[in-house]
Amino acid sequence: MSKTLDIKHHGAVLGVTGSCHEVRVGDSGILIDCGLFQGTDFREDLDIDFDIEHIRALVVTHVHVDHVGRIPYLLLAGFTGPIFCTEPSAILLPAMLEDALKFSAKHSKSVAKQVLKQMQRQIRPLPYAQWQPLLGTDIRFRFQQAGHILGSAYVECEAAGQKVTFSGDLGAKDSPLIIKATPPSPCEILVLESTYGDREHPSRVDRRLRLKSEIEQSFTDQGLVLIPAFSLGRTQDLLYELESIIHDFGQDNVTEQVLWNELEIIVDSPLAAKITSLYGDLKYHWNQDAQALLKQGRHPLIFSQLTVIDGHEDHLLCLENLLKSDKPAVIIAGSGMCAGGRVVNYLKELLPDARHHILFVGFQAEDTPGRVIVENGPRFDGVALLTDASDDYAWVELDDERIAINALIHKIDGYSAHGDQSDLLAFAQAIPSTLKQIRLVHGDTEAKLILKAKLEALLPHVEVMIPQTEGDD
Repeated sequence: MSKTLDIKHHGAVLGVTGSCHEVRVGDSGILIDCGLFQGTDFREDLDIDFDIEHIRALVVTHVHVDHVGRIPYLLLAGFTGPIFCTEPSAILLPAMLEDALKFSAKHSKSVAKQVLKQMQRQIRPLPYAQWQPLLGTDIRFRFQQAGHILGSAYVECEAAGQKVTFSGDLGAKDSPLIIKATPPSPCEILVLESTYGDREHPSRVDRRLRLKSEIEQSFTDQGLVLIPAFSLGRTQDLLYELESIIHDFGQDNVTEQVLWNELEIIVDSPLAAKITSLYGDLKYHWNQDAQALLKQGRHPLIFSQLTVIDGHEDHLLCLENLLKSDKPAVIIAGSGMCAGGRVVNYLKELLPDARHHILFVGFQAEDTPGRVIVENGPRFDGVALLTDASDDYAWVELDDERIAINALIHKIDGYSAHGDQSDLLAFAQAIPSTLKQIRLVHGDTEAKLILKAKLEALLPHVEVMIPQTEGDD
């Protein structure tokens, strides 16, 4: 009796988060990712609600929480198999989940410690491009560079005489530090993310000068610049670009009294501090441009103008000193969508004061404080003020308190670590004529529909489908 390949989707079907996909052949299967549901996809109950008795391994594409955040729940449900990931991901994963578990109301500190210890025992790092057979099954897989964040991969899986490629999250062109994606090889089925399937990113070359210009403009009001940013990926991108600006324009004025090479850059986030340190330890996985900077004696993540705040008392003291001082500073604080973390303390102090500027460099999901601030606050488009600020113009709820939005809000596109529509189309088109089916996941409905139409026009021989419910095969 011949065995057939079955694919099921346990997440990232109805929205952008919760990536979790299953490949099954006979009585054996593997999971590709096991991620957290966030934003409008948020769920109170994160317990594993599908059968895992036949799951022999978990294969992790990268360590963002919407791809790995449910791993503790998977372990508590009884999964004891290997957790395969790339070598950088094996180092980053424990830090990401340790931080996530700190904010879990369901798990006590002792349970969290036990889960992390168990996970460490189950992690199996693999190099890129090396096929890994799963003993006792008709399944093998390998990781290929995805160009998204350090350690990110797409997964090629062979089973029952077919090959399926899971994109994970594909990266954007010209990403700092990150090795670009490996061109895909032949497969019959492609499970493709669609996060930015409906849009193009601005030039990543231009964004550095836009960042410089917006920061200089912000300091004309003699306030502070706050950048909410995710601890993994976005913070490191910003540090890379700020170091580059300071190196190239160090003798230029950022204010009338302060040069760029005198401007203090503050990273205030325990997780960002830890991840940035780990990124430094993993520099042998950086791309050639970043390696060249090291050879020149420059370190794009560690430079003299940078101050890293770790402990909570230091955080409170830093905030107090910044509010008392008239010295300009750029503060990078988590979380990126302002839904928690130390950025909330900064926002509560800075938002009511029109002297200060809040600079957003990432997507703000619906129903997050970040989206409220971006949509309702007084905006600066890089040239002019779009709306007039007033004491009663707008507010956002932070820690159950209404905070007036009088600070000027900036938004710079082009810092997403995700590929845009062109990148996704190019990846699919690069697969030879063996491709028979594309499944679109990990995107909002509109993004999926627009990308589906584009793919059908470019690849008329390929079936493009959008799974409608979790568990679809």
